[in-house]
Amino acid sequence: MVPFTKLPAHAEIAIVSAPFNGGQPRKGVETGPIQLIEAGLPKQLEELGLKVVAIEDHQQFAEVENDEPIGKLKNPRFVSNATKQVAEEVGRHARAGKLPVTLGGDHSLAIGTVSGSFSAHPDACLLWVDAHADINTPETTDSGNLHGCPVSFLLGIAGDVPEFSWVKPVLDAKRLAYVGLRDVDAGEKKILKDLGIAAFSMHEVDKWGIGAVVEKALDAINPDRNRPIHLSFDVDAMDPSVAPSTGTPVRGGLTFREGHYICEAVHETGLLVALDLMEVNPKLEDEVAVKATVEIGCSLIRAALGETLL
Repeated sequence: MVPFTKLPAHAEIAIVSAPFNGGQPRKGVETGPIQLIEAGLPKQLEELGLKVVAIEDHQQFAEVENDEPIGKLKNPRFVSNATKQVAEEVGRHARAGKLPVTLGGDHSLAIGTVSGSFSAHPDACLLWVDAHADINTPETTDSGNLHGCPVSFLLGIAGDVPEFSWVKPVLDAKRLAYVGLRDVDAGEKKILKDLGIAAFSMHEVDKWGIGAVVEKALDAINPDRNRPIHLSFDVDAMDPSVAPSTGTPVRGGLTFREGHYICEAVHETGLLVALDLMEVNPKLEDEVAVKATVEIGCSLIRAALGETLL
């Protein structure tokens, strides 16, 4: 393992706006990034003493004509093309020593964000905060929605899908941990067990508390606290009572403080090198719910990048 030099405390931030909805069927998630930006996220980060050096803003990703399913997988070429673009952008910023913050868009984008950050930090580990494991393979998925499959592609267990031949198995199962799980498919449970992946459901959060769960997760994937960390945060990890405007809400999720504690604890390690905030969907629920979800998205990002309570 090559020794990792931590990014400066006031690292330069590159925001990658990824208005993409092709990994799932509900329209509106593509408007999440612009809502987060228009809510003042870049200025909020600058007020923390951070320098926002780039805002990569895709107005839209080009849809693919005649994008027929491959087996059960829906929109495979659209998802592949979009995630490849995101991988190139995230990788370029990460290799330049910047901290990419990707705003989704649906969580299939993580095929790109993780591929990109790991191209710069091949020894990194991945902390995945989500109600769902998103580790279905083309064989185990029931829905065929690729936002439920990104981790299987990153692990190299998705099988031979030529349209995704550009995706390399950059992720080792020993460097992956989940927090917040509570809606996991039967096939996914088997994969998690077979690969020995550190997975902490809401049961463990209830049993041990969020502080202990985060420590256990980091101990599993980064025991010496010397690996870079990519934090991929799906807003549906939060309970719908605090973040209702998302496409696949599941009750019994993280509280406001539990979600923020995860982000604060990752920041405290000084090892964060990439951050995703996914699945904010401003087209769902009413104006009050949308405002609350956008605000919590911004505050989770601020917490991961250094905002403290005192």
